[in-house]
Amino acid sequence: MNKYSFIARMPDEPGALHRAAEIVKSYSGNINRIQYDRRIDPATVFFEVTATPATYLQMKEDLHAIGYLQETLPTIGFLKFSVYLPHQPGSLFELLTYITGAGANIAYIDFDDRRCDPGRVTISLNVEETAIVESLLDRLKSRYRLDIIEYDTTGEKLDDTVFYVRFAQAVRGLIGTAEDGFLLSFLQDVNHIVQELNSLGQDPKEVFESILLTGRTLRDTTGDRFYADVQRIRLSDAVELFCFQMPGGGNIFLLCAPDETVMIDTGYGIYHEDVVRMFQHYGLPNQQMIGRVYITHADADHCGGGGFFGAKAYTHAGSLAIIRQANRAYGSRSESSILEEVYTTVINLFSRFTPPENPELFPAEKIGMRSIFPVLARVKVHDLEFEVLESLGGHLHGQVYLFCPGHGIVFTADTLINFGSLDEDRKRYNSLADFLVTSVNVDSECARRERKALLELIRGLDEELAPSGRRCLVACGHGAVSVLNDGRLEAVGPVERYRAGESKGG
Repeated sequence: MNKYSFIARMPDEPGALHRAAEIVKSYSGNINRIQYDRRIDPATVFFEVTATPATYLQMKEDLHAIGYLQETLPTIGFLKFSVYLPHQPGSLFELLTYITGAGANIAYIDFDDRRCDPGRVTISLNVEETAIVESLLDRLKSRYRLDIIEYDTTGEKLDDTVFYVRFAQAVRGLIGTAEDGFLLSFLQDVNHIVQELNSLGQDPKEVFESILLTGRTLRDTTGDRFYADVQRIRLSDAVELFCFQMPGGGNIFLLCAPDETVMIDTGYGIYHEDVVRMFQHYGLPNQQMIGRVYITHADADHCGGGGFFGAKAYTHAGSLAIIRQANRAYGSRSESSILEEVYTTVINLFSRFTPPENPELFPAEKIGMRSIFPVLARVKVHDLEFEVLESLGGHLHGQVYLFCPGHGIVFTADTLINFGSLDEDRKRYNSLADFLVTSVNVDSECARRERKALLELIRGLDEELAPSGRRCLVACGHGAVSVLNDGRLEAVGPVERYRAGESKGG
């Protein structure tokens, strides 16, 4: 017995849902999940069933035979026009006969013969094929005076009688060409996150809009619209730190030494080409000249560009497991969360997730302790020596920190974030993930313990460095490189804005 999913598109009439359930039952199938909400789409039902492979095929055949099984996602256009009818009995009936004969679905009709233009009928149609539209319009033009108000083939103007088709067309527009089977599977995943959040009292339409806004934000901050906030900080006589705050998602750090350049976290895959151009703008090594890449954790905004670099990547075994399981909650007590699993699918798709394929793993056995964190390894970048600290899994299983007490810097991944340094666009984008998974931390209580311990480490190092007039630099997962003052993170040094559109030839 296996689990299978299918989408049924059925008539909005009594008994339709019962008929589909009867077919599942007739083949001894067990319905594990069903979701239908006429507020979203009055004709679409999502099923997940347990059945044998053979009986599942029989179910599909029967559902296909009665026209219920949705196996394709047609490109549906929206047409709005006005027709001026003669003032005679049966004229509206004749018009509707033409429309019905063309196979068009009326989404809206408006007619009142008491108006100043009593023969005017305004109609909106959802039409699957362009040829049908052209044939229908040719026929109507030969019979009536006709005004085309709007014709749209992008799906943006469709009404909610085809909501899921419209949503799928919007997704296709964000990711490029995609097979219908892939999009139908993606709709199943998205519908599951909608069902979960709806049970928590969230508006389904807001969930769909947040998902699309995630994809649109990433798409709309690439190319000439890409930008980053940049800090350059001298860590030693030989090593300079670059911090690049991406438009969406986490930071990219470069440690530039005379003998090599080391990257810590990679940003989203969708930003890779923009990142390479930005490195060139600052005279930094190209992607083939970066010596090592350290991945702090498996979220797409921290490792999703790693596969584009030729350098050896290093990460925790837990991060590699999350990448391969495609579930950011893997290894945590939230592992069974539908929200976490589906969000991982969504963000990996929209961000062009391309993690390193075969990273080298940090040792599993600790070689010491630093506060509450096991020390897994020590790594050097020229004259800087870092301890690789294993987190407790509050934000994500397998997250690590890089701590350099000798030169006063700690890379905290997403356990510490300088929210105050984020611009409004970044705050808005980050809030989408919070909404879709309810919390970006897979274990909030554990994440609080980690934050407290890191802050104590930073305060302790500040005290050690005080005689030399130096401070512990906090390289957060998001936001500016900072120092800790009175419990608050404050950005250090100048922060400049890099804009792709302004850097050509620079």
